[in-house]
Amino acid sequence: MTILVTGAAGFIGSSVSKKLMEQGHKVVGIDNLNDYYDVTLKEARLARLQNNELFTFYKVDIKDKDDVFSVIEKHPDIEGIIHLAAQAGVRYSLINPYAYVETNVMGHLVMLEAAIKLDGLKHFVYASSSSVYGANDTMPFNANERIIRPVSLYAATKASDELMTRTYSHLHGLPATGLRFFTVYGPWGRPDMAAFLFTKAILAGEPIEVFNSGDMRRDFTYIDDIVSGVIATLYNPPESSQPVKGQQPTPNNDHVPHRVYNLGNNNTESLMDFIGIIEKELGVEAQKHMKPLQAGDVPETYADIDLSRNAVGFEPKTRLAEGLKNFVAWYRDYYKV
Repeated sequence: MTILVTGAAGFIGSSVSKKLMEQGHKVVGIDNLNDYYDVTLKEARLARLQNNELFTFYKVDIKDKDDVFSVIEKHPDIEGIIHLAAQAGVRYSLINPYAYVETNVMGHLVMLEAAIKLDGLKHFVYASSSSVYGANDTMPFNANERIIRPVSLYAATKASDELMTRTYSHLHGLPATGLRFFTVYGPWGRPDMAAFLFTKAILAGEPIEVFNSGDMRRDFTYIDDIVSGVIATLYNPPESSQPVKGQQPTPNNDHVPHRVYNLGNNNTESLMDFIGIIEKELGVEAQKHMKPLQAGDVPETYADIDLSRNAVGFEPKTRLAEGLKNFVAWYRDYYKV
């Protein structure tokens, strides 16, 4: 197939693109290469893809509809869209809220409009986030629960994406699936995420900031497991069906061909254990500055993956110690530390 991947220079997008090409698919990648974090890292990810004749890249911002539609017109054979481009980061949404609405809401709308222009499109897969659960304190998080308590603008934009996609699925019969990612980490990761921040600071002999005084738990999910889940989802578009009578309508009990799944490790881990593994791999004890819980953050996440396991065969395989060992090895090699 020919697959359009947005955010192709991103952490998850570049990894998904690479795996798709390994499976023989053509990838049309788009990314605006913004400077939210180190552009040279994004360019290095792209370099891994651009030596493959199956990859075509366009520097495009998803909120610019004319540019996106131009790409679609050049590739009318696109059969799948994996929409991963977004303004990421919960904490940055407190600083620059406009970027989140422009990219995550307007950009998502543009991609939905692009999807319905493609006559041969079989599936629209898009990135949601575990942050949509917000103040929900029922563990583990179930994808059928109502999403009504976001605690950050980032979370609100991702919840909006789910509602918008459900609407397009209803109006246009668009087969679509939203994937709620849980704290993705691993080689080629984002510099604003914990594994990267901690490793960089410890190696530089600088203190690390530990929020909520370390009383945090996350469902850390390794990049390879996320990639497997995304591609398995692509191959399994939802169909229209009749809701189960007597049950409340949910994202996965609905008559439209739209579903929402969790992609997580199905295991909540202590932040202090996470730090301890990095310390062990680096052979250095971190200087820890304890901080209060940040605005827009939550103390714990934990993914219930029964729906994704049953629907697309998602099964995470990478334990935290193994994943962090791989990340630290990559970091040392990439930065020549």
